[in-house]
Amino acid sequence: MPRLAFAKSFFKGGDYDALPKHIRKRVREAMDKFPQLTPAQLKADKGLNFKPPQQARNPHVRTFRVDDNFRGVVYAPEGGGTLVLLKVLPHDDAYDWARKLDAAANPVTRGLEIWDADALERVTPAMERQAAGAAERLFDDVSDGDLRTLGLDEKSLRAARSIVDEAQLEVFVPYLPEDQAEVLQFLAQGFSVEEVWRDLVAHRAAAPADTGDETAAIEAAIRNTPTRIALVSGAEELADILERPFAEWRIFLHPSQRRVAYKPSYPGSYQVTGGPGTGKSVVAMHRVKHLLTHLRPGERILLTTFTNALVSALRAGLAELVEDPEQLEWVDVTTVNMQANRVLTESAGGSAPQYLRDADVPARWQAIAERLELPWNAQFLDQEYRHVVLAQRIDDLESYIAASRHGRGTPVPPSQRPLLWQAISEFTAELDAEGVHTHLRACDTAARILEEQGPRFRHIVVDEAQDLHPAQWRLLRAAAPVKPDDLFIAGDPHQRIYDAKVSLKSLGINVVGRTARLKRNYRSTQEILVWSRALLDSRPVEGLADGGVDELTGFRSSLQGEVPAAAGAADQDEEITMVVRRVRAWVDAGIDTADIAVAVRFNSAAKKVKEALEADGIAAVRLSSDPGADTAGVRVGSWYALKGLEFRCVAVAGVCEWALPFAKAVTPKEVDSIQHATDMMSERCLLFVACTRARDSLHVSWYGEPSEFLTEAGVA
Repeated sequence: MPRLAFAKSFFKGGDYDALPKHIRKRVREAMDKFPQLTPAQLKADKGLNFKPPQQARNPHVRTFRVDDNFRGVVYAPEGGGTLVLLKVLPHDDAYDWARKLDAAANPVTRGLEIWDADALERVTPAMERQAAGAAERLFDDVSDGDLRTLGLDEKSLRAARSIVDEAQLEVFVPYLPEDQAEVLQFLAQGFSVEEVWRDLVAHRAAAPADTGDETAAIEAAIRNTPTRIALVSGAEELADILERPFAEWRIFLHPSQRRVAYKPSYPGSYQVTGGPGTGKSVVAMHRVKHLLTHLRPGERILLTTFTNALVSALRAGLAELVEDPEQLEWVDVTTVNMQANRVLTESAGGSAPQYLRDADVPARWQAIAERLELPWNAQFLDQEYRHVVLAQRIDDLESYIAASRHGRGTPVPPSQRPLLWQAISEFTAELDAEGVHTHLRACDTAARILEEQGPRFRHIVVDEAQDLHPAQWRLLRAAAPVKPDDLFIAGDPHQRIYDAKVSLKSLGINVVGRTARLKRNYRSTQEILVWSRALLDSRPVEGLADGGVDELTGFRSSLQGEVPAAAGAADQDEEITMVVRRVRAWVDAGIDTADIAVAVRFNSAAKKVKEALEADGIAAVRLSSDPGADTAGVRVGSWYALKGLEFRCVAVAGVCEWALPFAKAVTPKEVDSIQHATDMMSERCLLFVACTRARDSLHVSWYGEPSEFLTEAGVA
């Protein structure tokens, strides 16, 4: 009886998720049949209509009936034990695609490659003509011998020699044999021949003895291609894979991701950055999976991030990824603030700490400013406390007078600092007298406790690192020993929506020489990326840590789709009606409600949107209620709540002139010009984050006048 396997092409670009529900059901029914039938029974089954396309290039490619309008394409070696499911397409498209495919075991990587041979033969001569006058070509510094050593055959070698730049390489990649395409992609990213050999070739399984049995050789190649082919152990796993949205990420990793996630060990901390959708969170979870295999008795791992919604997403993703449920008991998945809360609770003998509400902080500072007749307002005092005192862990006046205020736009001469220090001292004294904390001060206090008591985790994996404050980093540094593989850090400066800039090195976290940058987007279409990138207006973004500038140069997606839509309304009610119509169209097109999100600036608007959706008969849930992955309903929440999440379709509403940039979120220039610029960039990044949560479809709207960010980007 044949065994089932999925090729990455089956899920690529969300093709399977985009199929109508009744087609996905029929696909599942057909797949349930396969393991029950012998090869002879498969051929005889009239319902499946299992047969090769006419004039097929490869004799092992077959198609099967899903219904009268759709067919599946499989790779099925004659007499073999594995059926590799490649794609489900409309009837004529399936036949056309299947007849163009070729497949073979790469003699060097020993993996199974399946490629569009017809397109490769058609495109190569055209690219050669274009490259004829080029002074340089992309792989001029790599010899033919080295390329052959890395697994390139003669046809791919010919194609490689016609490629002028990375843009042309991306044209070729969909048509090249898959291992060979990855070799060229790695070389184009600057990896040496030796590094590509080590990371893509040398670790592959040893070649089986040549017995002359083609079927056995193909079966070995299938098992030796885990980055593109996933074997299914049984009906339960089959159902699990097909019922989960965005299944591709947890089954397959691109070599550039796998190289980072599964490196045996790093000599210290490691940092990975990349634009939205490049798989940083995925890599972080796979890193946890790898580290679990090396834990000693009594050791634990902390997987941490910034918000509770992200914690839920990471916890659910890790549960899907780690096969042994007992291993999950060795991992704590919490926010950094919650980890601080646990440390303080244990230190107080089980008494949980109390916190000052964020909304009450400005009033505290304002009262102090008025009482001391200070020339600074509450906003300035709060920022001075967070960005200077807490950030540098300043405990006395002498240290404060000598402290650097780099990044603060309003100078404070040493003669005035005692007055500021008095205000800060009164603020902290009030907190102590009432027995309450701010969250950042709680992190600093918890870090001090751990610095005395010792670390609690062997490894810490940090997701969405760009928004963590120095006090939070101190806690993480104290929570793990300074050893190999202590901290694994993932983040994107372009998604920094809170003002948290740090020098990791000054906090004892050294990632110099141990960084990677991911450039390939696996979530959003290129159209969504280009549209969203314009919102940043080519402004430079400060790097994740220790200065420098981070850019989106080379950041691209191979997915194609529709251009995002942008529309305005006269008032909020009209805009909400427009959003409901858009969501209704997505639902009527077969999109699951849980794969749709509506994001707004304020929670008051989220409440109205949820009510309007429900009035139209569309189930909706608030993201703030932390709905589980299996809960039906359109996700409705603030732009902040979408951070780190992803959906097939996203409506970003309320992008109005008065709401973005929001006056209360931006420091006035006259208070601090540097902080003003930082806050404006954070507001841009907030919209960028919300828009890049969409995979297939993005709808942006406003009422009244649109945000200046939309106008500047030329989309409104």
